[in-house]
Amino acid sequence: MAHDHAEPRLPAARGPLSAAVQEYLLGAGPLPAPEQVTDADPYGDDLQLALYLCYELHYRGFAGVPADAEWDPDLLRVRAALEERFLAALRADTRVPDTVDEAVEALLVEPVEGNGVSHFLRDEGELWQLREYAAQRSVYHLKEADPHGWVLPRLWGRAKAAMAAVEFDEWGGGRADRVHARLFADLMADLDLDTGYGHYLDDVCAEALATVNLMSLFGLHRSLRGALVGHFASVEITSSPGSRRLAEALRRTGAGPAAVHFYDEHVEADAVHEQVVRNEVIAGLLEAEPHLAADVAFGIAATDTVEDRLATRLLADWRAGRSSLRTPLDAPHHAPQTSHSF
Repeated sequence: MAHDHAEPRLPAARGPLSAAVQEYLLGAGPLPAPEQVTDADPYGDDLQLALYLCYELHYRGFAGVPADAEWDPDLLRVRAALEERFLAALRADTRVPDTVDEAVEALLVEPVEGNGVSHFLRDEGELWQLREYAAQRSVYHLKEADPHGWVLPRLWGRAKAAMAAVEFDEWGGGRADRVHARLFADLMADLDLDTGYGHYLDDVCAEALATVNLMSLFGLHRSLRGALVGHFASVEITSSPGSRRLAEALRRTGAGPAAVHFYDEHVEADAVHEQVVRNEVIAGLLEAEPHLAADVAFGIAATDTVEDRLATRLLADWRAGRSSLRTPLDAPHHAPQTSHSF
């Protein structure tokens, strides 16, 4: 399968905010007014897509959008307003544990009768639902580890060394064919999905966009470095058991070996990463900067908030027998492609 690194196309707008940001990026219109931001649903399609568009300029960018739009001061002011709206909602809706230890301990508890997405897919999920799950998560996994890398210059000592070690694994340990984003692209190919970076951006739900926007928000702000470490901890600590269930779901439904391998790899790797993150990244950070404890706890809890919202959305749709995507995978615009990128 061929791979290229073309910039993704701009997705269709989902409301006045995202439409205005799109038009501004193309030089075709003004940015949204402040009241449009303050009146928007912080978790809704329009605000989440507008924020994603602003953040994506720091990753791959978009076809037809100048590279220097990344640091456009007017756009950055709008992005700040979008971030403030999203972050205020998260702080209002998230119950933050009193201590980091309490937050981490909650992550380590596996419920006897789990009812999350990975449990559903393992026990009763069908292949079409696993394909949808991969499409929804592609906006996250095809940039897996990248936003966490932004925190490296903001750490030092034990935390920096340990964070770099885990990221080195996420980026393939020096081997391009083992980069986790590449492994996820291989999973998608095994599930007969388009592996193009951003290909499913028009189709994923707002809740999936929010999971990506959260890690971009934390990664791009030095003031939120503690929250970024909390997010990183949440991902790594909960990954291994969830990945085991997803690997079992893929085997049960007859998915190919590359699809199963992605989650098998995470079962093994993240079991090790969990210990490194707890004992070196978090402990090292708080040894150097104990005042960031509340931010670490918030990062863990906020990750749980957005992941729970995504799980609720997916399970509600699937249990009702309907697609969780804005456009189902069998729709005409999802015809097979001949060239792919990740």
